[in-house]
Amino acid sequence: MQSQWNDENARETVDAYAAKGVGEDVALRIYTTRLLGRDSLLVLHGGGNTSVKTLARDDLGEEHDVIAVKGSGADMADIEPWGLPAVKLRPLRLLRALEALSDEAMVNVQRLNLLDASAPNPSVETLLHAFLPHKFIDHTHAAAVLSLVDQPDGEMLAREVYDGRMGIVPYIAPGFGLAKAAAEVFDQDPAVEGLILHKHGIFTFGETAREAYERMIEMVSLAESRFRQGRPVVFRPRALAEGIAAAGEIAPIIRGAAALPADKPGAEPTRFVMTFRTGPEILAYVNGAELASYSQRGVVTPDHIIRTKNTPLVLPPPEAGKLDEFADRVREAVAAFTGRYDKYFARENKAVGGSKTKLDASPRVVLVPGVGLFGLGRTAKDAAMAGDLAENTVRVVSDAEAIGTYEPLPASDLFALEYWSLEQAKLKGAVVKPLTGQIAVVTGAGAIGAATANALAAEGAAVAILDIEGAAAKTAASAVKGIGLRCDVTKRHEVRAAFSAVCETYGGVDIVVSNAGAAWQGRIGDVSDELLRQSFELNFFAHQTVAKEAVRIMLKQGTGGVLLFNISKQAVNPGANFGPYGLPKAATMLLMRQYALDYGSDGIRSNGVNADRIRSGLLTNAMIKERSAARGLSEADYMGGNLLGTEVTAEDVSQAFVALAKARRTTGHIETVDGGNIAAALR
Repeated sequence: MQSQWNDENARETVDAYAAKGVGEDVALRIYTTRLLGRDSLLVLHGGGNTSVKTLARDDLGEEHDVIAVKGSGADMADIEPWGLPAVKLRPLRLLRALEALSDEAMVNVQRLNLLDASAPNPSVETLLHAFLPHKFIDHTHAAAVLSLVDQPDGEMLAREVYDGRMGIVPYIAPGFGLAKAAAEVFDQDPAVEGLILHKHGIFTFGETAREAYERMIEMVSLAESRFRQGRPVVFRPRALAEGIAAAGEIAPIIRGAAALPADKPGAEPTRFVMTFRTGPEILAYVNGAELASYSQRGVVTPDHIIRTKNTPLVLPPPEAGKLDEFADRVREAVAAFTGRYDKYFARENKAVGGSKTKLDASPRVVLVPGVGLFGLGRTAKDAAMAGDLAENTVRVVSDAEAIGTYEPLPASDLFALEYWSLEQAKLKGAVVKPLTGQIAVVTGAGAIGAATANALAAEGAAVAILDIEGAAAKTAASAVKGIGLRCDVTKRHEVRAAFSAVCETYGGVDIVVSNAGAAWQGRIGDVSDELLRQSFELNFFAHQTVAKEAVRIMLKQGTGGVLLFNISKQAVNPGANFGPYGLPKAATMLLMRQYALDYGSDGIRSNGVNADRIRSGLLTNAMIKERSAARGLSEADYMGGNLLGTEVTAEDVSQAFVALAKARRTTGHIETVDGGNIAAALR
């Protein structure tokens, strides 16, 4: 591991923050905290913290010795001054004289001594930082250090590797007790350059930001060098069938099995978004003959348990062509997993007096031999966190097994962390929206498609956008932090490939907005068969291709879903010379109803939207100008030529799609979004 310290970059950081009134100590603390936070082998998703002891003034102008320590909710990779709340140091240090201090009292004291009452809660390890004398202190959950200490003889290995340069702290759960123990270990040898926390992580310290940071790099590098002495082949591989099913084919099966049943009749099940990871290191791990042993021993550091649970779900290898059999085994495995979790909770909760409320029992990491691993979460961000932590686990366990035996904390110790109020607080900021956990695919990245993607994402959905112009799809998707894929929806193999990519990225499909289309014109008796067939290919058969592929995935999931078609008022109120467009749209309207008839019993709904006069690729500004002039109208009057006398926008159409996506008891329905047109009314 190499130091990323750069004198010029450090000075630029100091100068930039000086212009904002931030002192040099805090600016350098920001600089090295970001260096640590941007290295995934050191810090992942909130694991780790840093501090600096400095001077700060309160609102009365009085100067105080303070500790600026990472706050809850701050990300070390891009931390800003607000993420380092300043706490008066002297009251914190006085706490060391106490014999005991509850977590609630600890948090209360820390908040009472903040200089800014609106600042985030200081780290749960603030007292550990405060009780040590050093100006700069860094703490990470470095993968190499975890591989070293997650061993039956981890403390002995740490002493061997560091040869007196680091103090060794036996495992104690984070909080006041750990802070006192760490300070006592330091007091026994004040010459140490840092502390190794058994089964937890590493602290390094120094009088400058650079010294503390580069000590971290050096100490982690020493641990890494120990693994180069390990055995070259860590996991003996298992035998696999020749044909293994692809990740995109099995993801919907896993996702459907992991979903939580609806809590009342007619309600949505609780769905999860997934992420897929694979590669040589991951495959060596999941293909190991002893996977059922080393993968079930527990998390590599207690901090991970709130995002991954203590163990992953292990599935059998999925043989291509035998997915029905695989699906049965997945459901059995999920049931067994949740049953084990329920027993674990009941046992450990009883031991603490039955005061805890059980979290859901669904897995957050799934290992599939021959394929890779999946992370699960209520959002794409949560799934990515689980996937990142699972990849980190692969590395830690692989290195640990290379030199010995991976042995983390027992479940009884981890239960306290999983249900610790200060850890659960990290999850409480999550907002559950109506479409949280659902995955939407929108075809067509034009005005209506982009607006619909935005509206679905705003309601919590993970969104994929397909368009024949790949750049347009990616641009629209970037606005909603989704994925954009090039796809010609008139080509069945491209639709299959695009949906497979969505399944590999997010795990499946729940909502499809089949929106892509184009408006061919011409007097129906004059248009060529070629033009009419071309229109039918895009405006009818493409809807069928998209819907058919979506239903195939939804049936695998077994959690229902909704098909939404962008039809047109032309389907019921045709205009002159619009036959090439209106005819396939009329057929699409009946297609929508046929899906409602044929798949309602599977919980799959099918609805459509009939819109009119929407500024888009089908109705451009040039066309609006031409048509309004031909009718002797202003553009505003032309676009507002409806009962409400107002222009209808792509955003209005998007809201109709969202409403139908949420309408659990509506199917076979057409929603009209045209400002009022009696001639186009269905009833």
